[in-house]
Amino acid sequence: MTKAQLGMVLDWAAAEGWNPGLHDADSFYAADPGGYLLALVDGVPAASIFAVRYGERFGFIGGYIALPRFRGQGHGMAIWNAGMAQLAGRTVGLDGVPAQQGNYAKSGFVLAHRNVRFEGTGRGMAGDSGGPGMHGAHGGVVPLASVSATEVVRYDRPFFAGDRSIFVQHWITQPGSVALGIAAAGRLAGYAVLRPCRTGYKVGPLFADTPAQAHALFDALLLHVPAGSPIYLDVPEPNREAMALARSYGMQPCFETARMYTGAAPVLDLARTYGITTFELG
Repeated sequence: MTKAQLGMVLDWAAAEGWNPGLHDADSFYAADPGGYLLALVDGVPAASIFAVRYGERFGFIGGYIALPRFRGQGHGMAIWNAGMAQLAGRTVGLDGVPAQQGNYAKSGFVLAHRNVRFEGTGRGMAGDSGGPGMHGAHGGVVPLASVSATEVVRYDRPFFAGDRSIFVQHWITQPGSVALGIAAAGRLAGYAVLRPCRTGYKVGPLFADTPAQAHALFDALLLHVPAGSPIYLDVPEPNREAMALARSYGMQPCFETARMYTGAAPVLDLARTYGITTFELG
């Protein structure tokens, strides 16, 4: 795909209810410009897949869509096979809806864990966003722009299975987004990004060394969400502290995915992962 075609496919994703970010296309495309495949039928776009390569050994599948009028004709399977061929020889991850878990298993994917999307409501600039023990307390939280990109990339590394440094540098500077870090002992101890989406806002990632730091980051981001606007956080279920964080803000589960991998699942720091970056790219 061209970047413009990627924008078109994100419109398809919005129509499917996936609620992409308003400015995701630039960040996605920067991750791997050759990682976005489009199936054409007589020159008409019919199906898509993201088969994004990170480093030499990892890849991630997302954006797997066939337009309704082209379904049941083999175009989805054709684009799936093309995407998997592009990632041949790599460990491959995806976030799939649970109903499709059996189909992904046929391609060699194995369940690693569930991710749960929580939905809450913004409280605007009221000052107190309701987190337990964190009422108005954002000590150590700083604009991420005040931290070197090298330090952010270094901090991000344990949370992802491949080199995504280029993607991260674009993601944290998306137009309209709010990116915050938290410092401890002179080093980055967590960071989080809030971005506007087709509906409301999403927080992702939300990484932090401790539950208190995760609360401080989330609490500070909530101050940038208009009162009454939806806010979403995608939580890895194995992190009980992350699940508790979402519930402590009155957020409710609204969607889930199955995180699956081909081959052995990479060892990631889920204990410090309070919010997944994005279901589309990992």
